[in-house]
Amino acid sequence: MPPTSPVPPTLDVLLPTDAAPRTVVAEPGEPGLAALYPHPAPAAGGAWVRANMITTLDGAVTGADGRSGSISGPADHRVFDLLRSLADVVLVGAGTVRAEGYRELPVRADLRAARAARGQSPEPELAVVTRYGPLPDDVLDGARPPLVVTVTDRPDLAALRRRVGSDRVVAVGSGSVDLAAALTALADGGLPRVLTEGGPGLLGDLIGADLVDDLCLTTSPVLVGGSAGRVVAPAGWLAPPVTARPAHLLHGDGALLGRWLLRG
Repeated sequence: MPPTSPVPPTLDVLLPTDAAPRTVVAEPGEPGLAALYPHPAPAAGGAWVRANMITTLDGAVTGADGRSGSISGPADHRVFDLLRSLADVVLVGAGTVRAEGYRELPVRADLRAARAARGQSPEPELAVVTRYGPLPDDVLDGARPPLVVTVTDRPDLAALRRRVGSDRVVAVGSGSVDLAAALTALADGGLPRVLTEGGPGLLGDLIGADLVDDLCLTTSPVLVGGSAGRVVAPAGWLAPPVTARPAHLLHGDGALLGRWLLRG
């Protein structure tokens, strides 16, 4: 997870070519940048699912330390902060929670004011997808435990409900999590604006089930080599391949930040 950037950089608008203004300066509440990342009303009252990921020029999703923050930079931090602030809930896989150290999801003060103006809570919820694997104790026992999206045949399901609260557990599917049902449950619970930050396995499953509306992808101007995975890592090939349409492309500090529409 990238840390909050103290000095957000100006972003150049490369696409669409007829965009006005051609640059997006940082300002309190980020209204100019937020206009580039709308959350259209989902069909039939469901969820709008946005993915936010980062990759290096050679396709790695992390640096040598196994974390995405080590390949991030100020431009990515700025968009990362904004997307977190726009979401009702941040959906991540348990492995990403463990690897990236997810805990609370703080929102910058000026972006928190913008959330209040939209009628949102001060911070987005954290929802963790896990079938049977454990979660860190300090995550489950924190002042604000996450929503746990899991399976109905999880052996410790009753204990988990007692630990975090029955209203904090979304049990859908047997053997594997029914992601479509989970998103419906989140939307029905007042959390229709869903931001997923991976990991690649969860994102692959979501895309494979045609559940992702847009992908916000930062291309970091670095090469790292190594054996890090790709942005999308489903169990197999996506068949047919998913075609994306560019909504916009931004540039800042050498990084390229695209928004790609995957559905509709």
